[in-house]
Amino acid sequence: MSNRPDSEKITINLGFVDLGHVDLLVREGFYGNRSDFIRTAIRNQLARHDPLLAEAVSRQQFHTGLLRIDRTMLETAVAERRRLNFKVLGLLSVAADVDPSLITAAIAHVEVLGAIDATPAVRASLRALMTG
Repeated sequence: MSNRPDSEKITINLGFVDLGHVDLLVREGFYGNRSDFIRTAIRNQLARHDPLLAEAVSRQQFHTGLLRIDRTMLETAVAERRRLNFKVLGLLSVAADVDPSLITAAIAHVEVLGAIDATPAVRASLRALMTG
């Protein structure tokens, strides 16, 4: 899909005192805004757990980053009577010309930790195949 953002918006709830501390750090110039603080805090926690995450990604055999699925890939699998399995940590992007029936015919199961970039109908078909 074109014009895909490189991130996904999430919502969190913070206690008022924690939020006040964040705002104070922003006002003091340590961070440009609340989002900068939150992104930095998340990155620091992920870095802290990096060895554990690397081992889990390897053990669970995730594709990390962006995985693009196109019509040709899926049609080839169907023609060869193979069912595909995808495990993605990051972004699963499905070409705009892929229809839900092709997803169902070509994919046995899919697991996505992150986000899916696809048409609403394809996204619904993928969610039906998800394992968790």
